[in-house]
Amino acid sequence: MPSLQWFTELTQRERCTLYAGFGGYAVDAFDFMIYSFLIPTLIATWGMSKSEAGMIATSSLISSALGGWLAGILADRYGRIRVLQWTIATFALFTFLSGFTHSFWQLLATRTLQGIGFGGEWSIVTLMMAETIRSPQHRAKAVGTVQSSWAAAAIIYWAFFALLPEQYAWRACFWIGLLPAAWIIYIRRNVSDPDIYLQTRRARESGVETAHFLQIFSLPHLRTTLLGSTLCTGMFGGYYAITTWLPTYLKTVRHLSVFNTSGYLIVLIVGAILCDRIGRRASFVLFVVGSLVLGMVYTMLPITDGMMLALGFPLGIVVQGIFAGVGAYLSELYPNAIRGSGQGFCYNLGRSSATAKRRCASRPCRH
Repeated sequence: MPSLQWFTELTQRERCTLYAGFGGYAVDAFDFMIYSFLIPTLIATWGMSKSEAGMIATSSLISSALGGWLAGILADRYGRIRVLQWTIATFALFTFLSGFTHSFWQLLATRTLQGIGFGGEWSIVTLMMAETIRSPQHRAKAVGTVQSSWAAAAIIYWAFFALLPEQYAWRACFWIGLLPAAWIIYIRRNVSDPDIYLQTRRARESGVETAHFLQIFSLPHLRTTLLGSTLCTGMFGGYYAITTWLPTYLKTVRHLSVFNTSGYLIVLIVGAILCDRIGRRASFVLFVVGSLVLGMVYTMLPITDGMMLALGFPLGIVVQGIFAGVGAYLSELYPNAIRGSGQGFCYNLGRSSATAKRRCASRPCRH
């Protein structure tokens, strides 16, 4: 198939990195999407308020912003692969422990701690893809392919709630979060740090390269840092407003079944891999305008459930598609020595800044 020809052009090393990124990014997917799916169940089981549910999600995002920036700094110093393993282990442990919680405060603690690994993992995977995939026109495709692993969260959610009683299903969704830790074994055996990073590290060790993570705020890079952070703030603000409470809205307001909710979101997620044809900036503009128009259609027009499903595919493209390009875009803006620090700061400052907008979006919408 012509659409898959780019994959055949990858070297074995590039493919191994792609596989590692796909499995690692599934960690990110599982974290964010599963909690969004579980909000209605936790509200019903614990009597937790929507404000408390939003507080847990917001706390996790704030800690993930810190974790993402920290991971980027550490990756510049200690290597991409080593820090990726640390982030996966952190995420897996605290996601697993979330399944044993019995109160709002316990879940708030475990989710906040696992957010550190959650945020760090994305930063490292995107760095690895940008530095390993040689061809610039394939980088966004690779990141989009990696991001398609988000569909796993919807499938697992549906399977658990179809096979287990609800009081156990939500805990099982957290317990299975320990499994991604096994992916560390594959990474250790099959993936190595990109050559471009190894060259930079040798230059640093020999004293030729003296870059420091605070240089992303120096005059040559300050404009890039400010604009990159602004781009990510807008991107996350729109994304959270649409996806955080959409599963809750579909289930509690539109009364769609668990299967229909998961199927709808799989359609939404698949659109993320289709954004590599018209360039980074042009696609970003298209996604922003499309999100605005479709968001207004969803919230202001009396459309049917069938129409919502039909609009799910274009909504998925405009909401998710920007993520396929932004990782490669940010990585290409900074020199090798501060790439992790710069990308990690911009992406995760945007994620944390958008939490205020996310809290506003947490109020249930009315049709």
